[in-house]
Amino acid sequence: MESKSLSTNTPNSVKFLIGGIAGMSATMFVNPLDLVKNRMQMSGAEGSIREYKTTFHAITTIFRNEGIRGLYASLSAGLLRQATYTTARLGVYQILFERFRELDGRPPRFFINLLLGIVSGGLGSFIGTPAEVALVRMSLDGRLPIEERRNYKHVFDALIRIIREEGILRLWRGAIPTVTRAMIVNAAQMPTYSQAKQLLISNDIMQQGLPLHVVASLMAALITTTVSLPVDIIKTRYQNMKVIQGKPEYNGILVSDWYHCLIQKNEIEPFVLINKDVFQRILHKEGAVSFWKGFTPYFSRLGPHTILTFIFIEQLNIQYQKHILKNQVYSSTL
Repeated sequence: MESKSLSTNTPNSVKFLIGGIAGMSATMFVNPLDLVKNRMQMSGAEGSIREYKTTFHAITTIFRNEGIRGLYASLSAGLLRQATYTTARLGVYQILFERFRELDGRPPRFFINLLLGIVSGGLGSFIGTPAEVALVRMSLDGRLPIEERRNYKHVFDALIRIIREEGILRLWRGAIPTVTRAMIVNAAQMPTYSQAKQLLISNDIMQQGLPLHVVASLMAALITTTVSLPVDIIKTRYQNMKVIQGKPEYNGILVSDWYHCLIQKNEIEPFVLINKDVFQRILHKEGAVSFWKGFTPYFSRLGPHTILTFIFIEQLNIQYQKHILKNQVYSSTL
């Protein structure tokens, strides 16, 4: 039986809904690993004491000091992030993927697929940045001294207090590295998953089904982790920085705005001031290897999240086609 085309039968709103539900469902399982990843990225920052030796040590320490609630301290922010960021990026990607299919029905070529991932990832990330800022702060709050904790009750309390105490633009603090990371993640994750599926199927290695989805998503997760972790670390440091005596910890992300100080002070201090951007300080004080700090929890979080998200997407699409569209043969949108 010939399968019906999803592009003509599935409303765009359903594609967005499926993407959001898939991302939120996956987050319910992996949120503790996301919190651990953020904690390990801040461990040893700026010469501070290295709190955690391994991922297991981090999990047990957090559980012992903060309990099970500590591991899920950022869950509400994680769910809102998926409801915004993942809904947008997966919804946009699925729509563009169908739009740019080859005339014979084959998926878009790899380069086109790469561009689709970049566009959908960047757009989704910009929309989800406020939830990302709240997520980072709520994840790291438990590691601070009691008198310095922000103690957000939930994600909406965090968003309201950030607007009231710091201004609405603070919700997009770190938007550049966040969007950059999302573009890298999506550009690596989505095309890799799609191409891996096609490669495995075309070479008769695997057939359409759950095992194929797991293997393809695992390959996508490994590649995505490697290329996106450095940007994620820069993003985490920048979004969590404090303003001390009216001065932010960092002047910028990659290039410090030392030229503004030149105008104000009328003196040249580039070698002093340029070291106040996030990238330079991590590189000079902690070494290049630190850009992959927390690789294990990051992959442990990204791997299962990627696998679960794609499985949920595929299964939700199957159920929608089978029970709503009455299609008996499944046609994947990824």
